[in-house]
Amino acid sequence: QVHLGESGGGLVQAGGSLRLSCAASGLTVSSNTMGWFRQASGEEREFVAAISWRVTTTYYTDSVKGRFTISRNNAKNTVYLQMNSLRPEDTAVYYCAATYKAYDVRRRSDYNYWGQGTQVTVSS
Repeated sequence: QVHLGESGGGLVQAGGSLRLSCAASGLTVSSNTMGWFRQASGEEREFVAAISWRVTTTYYTDSVKGRFTISRNNAKNTVYLQMNSLRPEDTAVYYCAATYKAYDVRRRSDYNYWGQGTQVTVSS
């Protein structure tokens, strides 16, 4: 029913940029809060960014503020994560997720649907 398909990951040098895309089917991104999480090797999956369906408010973890931008294109039913000034510590598998919650959306348990992830590797 619901499928979230991430794309856009890859290898980039420190200071470079990538744009991740999350194409959704089976749900409408404008009616869901859409989030991005990441999981580095040996680490827990952590919150990166989210955009609320209710007021289109965006949320970011402190380490990416000013560098990453989450957005959505309702016509394409797609959510994006623009990542600029990438650092080696940004290296992780990035996951797209969806929830009907409008607030308090920084926990993994808040999300109902998950994509399979896309690898982002930032070299020094």
